[in-house]
Amino acid sequence: MLESLEKMLAQGIDNALLRFGLGKGYLDAGEFARAAQHFRRCVEFDPNYSAAWKLLGKALLEQGNRPGAEQAWQKGIAAAQGHGDKQAEKEMTVFLKRLQREQSPPDGT
Repeated sequence: MLESLEKMLAQGIDNALLRFGLGKGYLDAGEFARAAQHFRRCVEFDPNYSAAWKLLGKALLEQGNRPGAEQAWQKGIAAAQGHGDKQAEKEMTVFLKRLQREQSPPDGT
């Protein structure tokens, strides 16, 4: 699948859906930097693509970029709220809360 999507990109086809497919493929393959690159391009095409924001956050977190993941999920939550995507909003809210909880020092220290 990735090979055919890369061929389309090489032929000059470039849009949010293609970039999302490439990002998802590379994320699934464990190539997190390449995945993040395609998800970033996807949300440049369509800033309201909440699924792309969600997976961009995951790719960035896998690279150890916690601030980047947090920012992606915040933007994704706003995008999801903007077009009523309740499921994506809920998922990213959980991811964001979990990330913030992991970053805060435990009570009593």
